[in-house]
Amino acid sequence: MGKAEASGEPRRILFVCTANIDRSPTAETLLKSVGGFDVKSAGIWFNARRRISEELIDWADLIFVMEGHHREAILALKPDAANKVIVLNIPDIYPRNDPELIEILKAKLSEHLKIRW
Repeated sequence: MGKAEASGEPRRILFVCTANIDRSPTAETLLKSVGGFDVKSAGIWFNARRRISEELIDWADLIFVMEGHHREAILALKPDAANKVIVLNIPDIYPRNDPELIEILKAKLSEHLKIRW
């Protein structure tokens, strides 16, 4: 698919949405297809497929959240993580692997991670 440019960019990337069912797993799969990144995803809900934890926050070099309230949930757990959380502003209207969601993610991730698709 794409290729990550060699640089000092973060390598451990965490994607966070609400339930870890649609948006963050789509982003995780997309970035894993690029290679050169260690990628995980999580959700903020108590019953999320994989729930956000302090360990996941500590593991990540960079955390992409879909909406502002996801950032707040992370900072409630780990206030010192503020400098590694980026809000993508992607609303919860897309099913998993939706082509439009993938295009939005590609545009936003290329901007932040210098990826050429």
